Formats: sequence, structure tokens, C-alpha cells
Amino acid sequence: MVPDMEVAGSTCVLSSSADDGVNNPELDPTQNGVSTAKRRRGRNPVDKEYRSLKRLLRNRVSAQQARERKKVYVSDLESRANELQNNNDQLEEKISTLTNENTMLRKMLINTRPKTDDNH
Repeated sequence: MVPDMEVAGSTCVLSSSADDGVNNPELDPTQNGVSTAKRRRGRNPVDKEYRSLKRLLRNRVSAQQARERKKVYVSDLESRANELQNNNDQLEEKISTLTNENTMLRKMLINTRPKTDDNH
């Protein structure tokens, strides 16, 4: 959330020749509480600048949040990559051990077979 900022000189009197409220559109009772100032909000350069600054601030906050989310995401990826690398190293070591054991057992099997004479 972006807090509302007060801009100096942001108040605007549209038309008022007297302070009785008769000619002042902001106090006109025929508009059911909707003032002309609200309808003409985008036309006031001060309001336009205020909205622009407010949007800029929102964008900066959003960009900072996106950077923080990216840091967390990259950190999680790096952590996951390290875990996978460690797991891969363990599996490669296990493969090497099992390959050596397999080779040794094959040699033992060959050496323990009864020898057959070819003379029979």
C-alpha cells in the first residue's frame, strides 16, 4: 500500500464569487454529494502530478518487491542445485562401488567354477 501524500497547493476552487455557496460547484446540493472537483480530477495539473508521483512510488515499491522475490527464488534454486549435486555425487560413488563389487564377484565366479577337461 502506498500512503496518500499531501501536495502543497492541491486544493482548487473552481468558481466562487461569494462565500455563500450558491455559485460554488463543490457545495451545489443538486449534484447529490458528487462534486465537480471529483469529476474534473484529471484536469488539474497538481492532481496529475500527484497521481504521477503516487504511481512512480507504487512502481518503485513493486520493483523492489520483485527484486526481493527474485533473490528468494534464485537462493532457492541455488540451494536445490547444491542438494541435487550432492545427491548426484553420492549416486556416482555408489555406482563406482557397485561396479567394483560386480567385477570382483565375476572374477570370483570364474575362479570357483570347476574346471572341465577337454580330453573327455
